[in-house]
Amino acid sequence: MKKLLESLSLIEKKVLPFLEEKSISEICKKSNLDKVTVLRALEYLNNKKIINFETEKKRVIDVGVNGALYRKKWLPERRLLFLLDERRIISLNDAQKQSSLSSDEFKVSLGVLKAKALIEIKNGKIVLSASREEISKKSMEELFLESLPIDEDTLTPEQAFSFKLLQKRKEIVQVEERKKFLIKITPLGKEVMNSKELTYDLIEQITPKILKKEQNWKSKKFRRYDVTLPVPKINGGKRHFVNSSIDYARKVWTEMGFVEMEGEIIQPSFWVFDALFTAQDHPVREMQDTFFVSEKGKLPDKKILDSVKLAHEKGVGGSRGWNYKWDEEEAKKMVLRTHTTVLSAKTLSNLKKEDFPKKYFAVGKVFRNETVDWSHGFEFYQTEGIVVDPDLNFGNLLGYLKEFYKKMGFSKVRFSPAYFPYTEPSVEVNVWHPERKVWLELGGAGIFRPEITIPLLGLDVPVLAWGLGFDRIITDYYKINDLRELYKNDITKLRKAKAWMKV
Repeated sequence: MKKLLESLSLIEKKVLPFLEEKSISEICKKSNLDKVTVLRALEYLNNKKIINFETEKKRVIDVGVNGALYRKKWLPERRLLFLLDERRIISLNDAQKQSSLSSDEFKVSLGVLKAKALIEIKNGKIVLSASREEISKKSMEELFLESLPIDEDTLTPEQAFSFKLLQKRKEIVQVEERKKFLIKITPLGKEVMNSKELTYDLIEQITPKILKKEQNWKSKKFRRYDVTLPVPKINGGKRHFVNSSIDYARKVWTEMGFVEMEGEIIQPSFWVFDALFTAQDHPVREMQDTFFVSEKGKLPDKKILDSVKLAHEKGVGGSRGWNYKWDEEEAKKMVLRTHTTVLSAKTLSNLKKEDFPKKYFAVGKVFRNETVDWSHGFEFYQTEGIVVDPDLNFGNLLGYLKEFYKKMGFSKVRFSPAYFPYTEPSVEVNVWHPERKVWLELGGAGIFRPEITIPLLGLDVPVLAWGLGFDRIITDYYKINDLRELYKNDITKLRKAKAWMKV
């Protein structure tokens, strides 16, 4: 017992008197220690069999991002009910405008209220059929939202039904796995707590302060240490695994003789679309696919501007163009780049004939106006490349791609004919996944059309080009099933993430 008492650290001694408290937060409060220190002390006491310290995982239902907002400002269907209480009958268009609900919220609200027989829709109008009492009474979903957070295994049948309804809706509720700490004092622990031999004046370590102030430190006792006990794991600093993967891709391209292209993520529509022969009325330029910025951008010099305009209106190199009047103001609109090919276009515009041959690559983030879920995101990484050389052909393009994917760890690469707006001929790139036994689509490639090379370079010369999705390569290597995990900062997962070791 004496040896055990002499082995207790200062933080263990501070925690000992409060082991019977109901929660970790109470122990923190009364011992005046932070949570990390208290947990460390409890682990030490557990190792010495003074307590049995266990963690119990439980699933807790809590409010999501939208749920937190709705708890303050009511659920969308409640806000629509309040509007109908004033008007009783209102057109669908007016109801959406006056309720200030988004399109998705409005549609969901209509469905919920119709299912509860609180409204009817007749001839494009909403007719309120609910009584004043039904309008003022809180719904089961609202009551459930107010009760959160709550343990999933304690739900009543009514709460379980409400949870199921809200779970179908976007980010109103979420399920989190939380830890519950269980502390049980052992018989040995009770002896230690009641011992009168417990002392606080043992020296933990020799410090300059002790050497200066304690003249008789040699006669004092040192705390005992058990070197066989487990200690906390020390995690060294390292780069985020996404950045590590990008660095590796850069290394691969540079070893293949490529020079990196760089540029801003906000670009004029001219470089993102027009220079790449995308018609100004093409659906890809609409708000549904693109993030627009309110400012207008600067256009290039008149020579390139006129050449691109000619390619669109009348065509170049045997093309007939798009046969419409090209609008310079449309080309000035600033957007978050939807692809890294914008960097290839700008690079080509600065090349001269005497610069050939040239090889360039880029790895960068691009943006699309997508609904975020496990397989889609509004931002993702793309790796881009171009090779400008009059003596190259389509076979050289396939060779470059095979070599890149081989170095990224994919030995089997397959190409299939495809259509892409910027290239002709074009191919789709697939790699074989040995574990899943399937071919994965990873991007597109081809030779730039003359409608792109002639306006930007001044002549029709072969330009091998590719734009490959890079996030899918990362998720495959790190066994990630949800794309959103690439941008989360879960420190536990980041510490466990392995370094990129493909060769």
